[in-house]
Amino acid sequence: MKIIAVIPARYEASRFPAKLMQILGEKTVITTTYQNVVETGLFDEVFVATDSELIFNEIQNQGGKAVMTGQHETGSDRIAEAVQNIDCDIVINVQGDEPFLKLEPLKQLIEVFKEDENQEISLASLKIKLHEKEEIENPNNVKVITDNNGFALYFSRSVIPFHREVSYDVDYFKHIGVYAFRKHALLQFSKLEMKPLEISEKIECIRYLEYGMKIKLIETNFIGVGIDTPEDLEKARKLL
Repeated sequence: MKIIAVIPARYEASRFPAKLMQILGEKTVITTTYQNVVETGLFDEVFVATDSELIFNEIQNQGGKAVMTGQHETGSDRIAEAVQNIDCDIVINVQGDEPFLKLEPLKQLIEVFKEDENQEISLASLKIKLHEKEEIENPNNVKVITDNNGFALYFSRSVIPFHREVSYDVDYFKHIGVYAFRKHALLQFSKLEMKPLEISEKIECIRYLEYGMKIKLIETNFIGVGIDTPEDLEKARKLL
């Protein structure tokens, strides 16, 4: 299998405009993310997919690979445009604002497809257990529930499952937005119309479920530093 990583990089962001071009250490956030993904050694190629000439030029000037795309509603749609003419089997989507993603979770996602002999899985992603009530109830944390084999049943910004039977303990999991796609499933995704559940929740992977595709979730202990606000950037700087 040929495995590539694509980092969707949108310049505008509602909560923190131009966050990917902020300086983290001696480099921009997007360059830090790109170089860290390359250094894992897991991928045949790594690309940044962007609608911004600033980001495109930044990556090119650092000796990296970038692809210009149009405007898109979701990162998956942006990646689909970027990879349609790239020869590959598996596409790993790494968020541009997650500069400290570790090697082990990426290896776990790749293993999902190496073990999927019947090619039943369209998408693999990560989940992490939530413990604090505040985190569980936070709508910015997308929760996921799975079946006994780790396949996603549903994603929601609401608390799922609802804990009605208080005498029984239940686990809550946060979905981490690192995706691994079969290329053909990704291209199919980009051609599918958004359905009511995805539109309501604003969670793109619900589109796969609404069209009957299989999503495998892998539990991880990885806690990244997603840069969504200026305060997040300051936290990331302290980790260097």
